[in-house]
Amino acid sequence: MNGKNAVVYGAAGKMGGAVARAFAREGAYVHLVGRTQSTLEAVAEEITELGGRATAARIDVFDQDAVEAHADRVVEQAGSLDVSFNAVGMSAVQDVPLVDLKLEDFMTPILDSARSHFITTTAAARRMAAQGSGVIVLLSASAADESRHRMGGFNIACAGIEALNRSLAGEVGREGVRVVCIRPNFTPETIPGLREDDPQLQPLLRDTRLGRLPRLAEVAEAAVFAASAGAGAMTGAVLNLTCGALVD
Repeated sequence: MNGKNAVVYGAAGKMGGAVARAFAREGAYVHLVGRTQSTLEAVAEEITELGGRATAARIDVFDQDAVEAHADRVVEQAGSLDVSFNAVGMSAVQDVPLVDLKLEDFMTPILDSARSHFITTTAAARRMAAQGSGVIVLLSASAADESRHRMGGFNIACAGIEALNRSLAGEVGREGVRVVCIRPNFTPETIPGLREDDPQLQPLLRDTRLGRLPRLAEVAEAAVFAASAGAGAMTGAVLNLTCGALVD
């Protein structure tokens, strides 16, 4: 990823931060985007202290004008927008039967996820198509394709991300732009203090062939691979990082 400019949305979170650090380690200039300037700057400082390059911008990904303006600044100041990764989380009410779930609680993750991913991916796609190259990496979850119930609107939101992945890949592929989705299972490291041996995680562990859940480092490395030339023949694909919870 040497010389590449990568925008990471939700970069101050556990997942976004891990991917941003991995991109920077591989030589990318990482443009960190999120809602909290102080936490973004902490990630940027960590990256620069390790010899990487990073900038931080406080932007609400639900604000299309702000995302578009930031993408313009990246291209104007850095010369290109080569990689886009959206790690913005979604709020979802779970463990409630659908018949007992409020409509608002059901719709919130669906609408929030669709809005943030549409805004960020189309902003990247327009600029990548104009330059004739680029990679958009989306983040889904195993909920997109598993039969686990009482997930509210979360599984539909994840399935929507993967549908967007396929649709956008078909539209921009001939313009030199690849679109790839990574699909991890639940990653315990994203919750402070949660251990993999926690009793509440045992049902998830039993569903996996590896007897464990994916690690943040593995998700980050998969994002690096998806964005790299090594995955140059891959688009419209979903990388299965569920530790065997889902087997095609």
